[in-house]
Amino acid sequence: MIEKRQFYINGQWVNPVAANDLNVIDPATEEVCAVISLGDQADTDAAVAAARDAFPAWADTSLQERVALVKKLRDIYMARRDDMSEAMRMEMGAPIDLATNGQWGSGTWHLDGFLEALDSFEFEYAMGADRMRKEPIGVCAMITPWNWPMNQVFLKAIPALLVGCTMVLKPSEIAPLSSIVFAEMMHEAGFPAGVFNMVNGDGIGVGSQLSAHPDVDMVSFTGSTRAGIAISKAAADSLKRVSLELGGKGANLVFADADEKAVKRGVIHCMNNSGQSCNAPTRMIVEHSRYADAIQEAKAAAEATKVGPTTEPGRHIGPVVSELQFNKIQGLIETGIKEGATLVAGGLGRPEGMNKGYFVRPTVFADVTPDMTIYREEIFGPVLAISSFETEAQAVQMTNDTVYGLTNYIQTQDDEKRLRVARQVRSGMVETNGVGRINGSPFGGYGQSGNGREGGTWGLDEFCETKAISGVPMA
Repeated sequence: MIEKRQFYINGQWVNPVAANDLNVIDPATEEVCAVISLGDQADTDAAVAAARDAFPAWADTSLQERVALVKKLRDIYMARRDDMSEAMRMEMGAPIDLATNGQWGSGTWHLDGFLEALDSFEFEYAMGADRMRKEPIGVCAMITPWNWPMNQVFLKAIPALLVGCTMVLKPSEIAPLSSIVFAEMMHEAGFPAGVFNMVNGDGIGVGSQLSAHPDVDMVSFTGSTRAGIAISKAAADSLKRVSLELGGKGANLVFADADEKAVKRGVIHCMNNSGQSCNAPTRMIVEHSRYADAIQEAKAAAEATKVGPTTEPGRHIGPVVSELQFNKIQGLIETGIKEGATLVAGGLGRPEGMNKGYFVRPTVFADVTPDMTIYREEIFGPVLAISSFETEAQAVQMTNDTVYGLTNYIQTQDDEKRLRVARQVRSGMVETNGVGRINGSPFGGYGQSGNGREGGTWGLDEFCETKAISGVPMA
C-alpha cells in the first residue's frame, strides 16, 4: 500500500492543514492501495496564493525558456513511464498494457502536439494599424477526472505552462496517484516555485473552493455535466472564465454501405477503457436493411471482448473505477431490461468466474428506442445500445436527439453522404469510417458536452486573453 498525504505547493511538498484521510481503492481487487488527505480552504488558499505570486515572473519568461522546461518534463515523463503506468493501473483499473500505451502515451502525444502548434501560434500580430497580443490569462484551476488521468492533465497543464499561466491542479480524489507522480516530475524538471501546485480534494471541498476563489482567473474542468453546471454557478460571482469538457452520448451511424468491419470496430471502440470515455460511440444507429446482421456482429464482438486482471498483459478490458460506478451501471442495465430493450450480450453481474473487483460484463442491447433510459443517459461503462433508422433524415434526427454533442461517428463508403451527414449532426467532433482525429485537432463539444476546445492552437488559445493595442504598429 502506498501512503501519500502531502500536497505540492510553492515548489515543495507540504503537509495538509487538517488530516482528512481518504482511502484510494484498487478497483480490480477492492483493496486499499493508497491513502491521501483531502485539502481544506487553507490548503486551497495557500496553493492559489503561491500561483498568484509566481504569475508575473512566469508570464514574463521567454517562450524559449518555457519550451525548454516543458521538453525537460517530457524527458522525465519518458524515463518514468513504468511509475506512471503502474499508478494509473492501480487507481483507475486500466489493464497494464492500456496503462503503459494508451493512457501513458496520451500525455506525450498531446505534449508533442502543443509544441508543434506553437509553430503557427502568434502571440503578437498586426491587424491593420493595430497590434494584437495573446497574453496568459493568469492563475488557472485545473480539475481533472479519473478516466483518462494524464490525457486530461497534459491537455490542461502543458498549454497553460507554454503560454505563461500558473496553476493549481485538483485531480480526482478517486484516482490521485498519477497526478502525485506528475507533481514529482514537475519538481524534478525545475519549474519555478508556485508555477505548478497540486492539492488533493473532492468536488464539494477543494473543487468548489477553487471555482469560487477570487484570485483564480480561470477554471478548466473535465468531468460530469452535473459537476460542470455546479462549477459554472460557483464561478459566476467572480466572472472568471470557465472551460468545460463534459459528458457525451455519441451516435455511431452505420449505413447499409458501411465497410464490413464497421460494426465490430464500433463495439471495440465503445468497450475500450471499460466504456469509460466521454466520446465513446455508445449509441449504434443502423440502417434497417443491415440491422439484423449488425446485431449478430455486435453480439459476436461483445462476446469476444475479454475481461481480466489489470496486472496481466493483453487487450482485455479491466474493471470500472469504483463501487459507485459499478452499481450505477448495473442499475442502468437492469433498467434497459425492464424498459423492453433486447439483451443481446452480457447483462447483470460480474463476468463468469469473477467474484471480486468492479468488473462489468460487456453488454449489448438491441431494439433500443429513444424513449428508453439507456438511449438517453450516459452510462459510462461497457454497454452499447443499438437502434435502427429508415432514412438519412431520420438518422440525423436520431443522432441530434440528445442534450449532448461531443463526438458522433459515421460509417459509409459514399463520400458525399458522409460529408453531408457530418455537416448536419450537432457535435464538436465527427469521426468517419474509423479514422481518428489528427494531433492538434480540437477536442470539445456542443450543448451539455461543454464549451471548451482542447488540443493544438485551440488549446493554447484557451489559456490566453486577447489584447488590442492601437497606435503602436508592428515593425
